[in-house]
Amino acid sequence: MTHLKMLLILTGFVWSSMISPAHAQSLGFSQQGDGPIQIEADDGIEWQRANQLYLARGNAKAVQGGVTVEADELIAYYRPNAAGENEIFRIDANGNVRIISAEEVAQSDNAVYDIDGGVLFLTGETVRLDTAQDTIIARDSLEYYEQRQIAVARGDALAIRDNRRLRADTLTAHFGEGGRNAQMDRIEADGNVLVSTPTDIVRAQKGDYDPDRGLATLTGNVKITRGDTQLNGDRAEVNLKTGESRLLSSRSGERVRGLFLPKSGSGGGSGQQPSTGPNGNQ
Repeated sequence: MTHLKMLLILTGFVWSSMISPAHAQSLGFSQQGDGPIQIEADDGIEWQRANQLYLARGNAKAVQGGVTVEADELIAYYRPNAAGENEIFRIDANGNVRIISAEEVAQSDNAVYDIDGGVLFLTGETVRLDTAQDTIIARDSLEYYEQRQIAVARGDALAIRDNRRLRADTLTAHFGEGGRNAQMDRIEADGNVLVSTPTDIVRAQKGDYDPDRGLATLTGNVKITRGDTQLNGDRAEVNLKTGESRLLSSRSGERVRGLFLPKSGSGGGSGQQPSTGPNGNQ
């Protein structure tokens, strides 16, 4: 079946903007200035003047500059500003949401974009944010704060770069300077933190991860498991590039502890003798 797209170009509208373009991430409409807004949909666009909104249904799409919002349904809320222009201050996207820019792609079931606050709130069974280098996946929600340059993933959150993975209840990704080309330069992990290497599984309560260096500093009830060996302490460093893990003494001076299980022999009647040292001493 061929669908006739309904197209609406809102040249008389502006996006409400509280964001400085030099520091905004590229998923935000607000950094695009006051260029025309193009809304299109397969099944129609309603202009509800009494409610001051546009409702687009059926493969709906809103485009401004280099940012595109796609969903089954889009609702754009507007209001008059001091200059007498109508400004769109919020967009709700429902069903199969994709927000696309040159540097990022965000996906979810539902999204609310608060343009005044520069906050994008994504929810759904699986929420995902892909940048040029990194991927963040969450079970419950992902909040994207343009002014603060952070993204917060909640619910069994997972950060991936190449083959390196960091998991926690909540992950907070900090973006470096550089405007639209900025990348994640630090990730905070909170609650049930899990890092795995080819040889170790490391668990903790909190973590601070540098994706570029591949170095994670973990704190709070740290457990490093390597085969049958377990090391316990308050602080550890894990290099996800080399796979090396180090258990460190806490700043309070608490000692680290290790549990080492000896390999079992072949049985009491085997006739094997204990190993001896270089001087013949056991």
